[in-house]
Amino acid sequence: MHVRRVVPDVRSTALPQSAEFYGVLGLEEVMNLGWIMTLASPDNPSVQLGLITEDRTAPVAPDLSIEVDDVDAAYAAMLERGAEIVHSLTDEEWGVRRFFVRDPCGRVVNVLSHL
Repeated sequence: MHVRRVVPDVRSTALPQSAEFYGVLGLEEVMNLGWIMTLASPDNPSVQLGLITEDRTAPVAPDLSIEVDDVDAAYAAMLERGAEIVHSLTDEEWGVRRFFVRDPCGRVVNVLSHL
């Protein structure tokens, strides 16, 4: 299994203002679902920041997202180790397959692959 990218997910109650703030640092909006927005560097698209108000299809908002090449293998590995699954493996309408798992310090990690 290989990690493709790691994206911090920052909670925001003001997405437009947050996007404007991080835009000053050179990040541009590349995805916006109304409740989550992804900003990226135009020079290096794998450098990303998620801004999130809530998660509309999961019970909690994640603290970070990790894109892997095989989310099914990652899910099986986490189940095998007895990790706390916060949101079961799900195909989302915006083109990702994902699950949430809690890390040893209590952070919620969104593990995903694009469909």
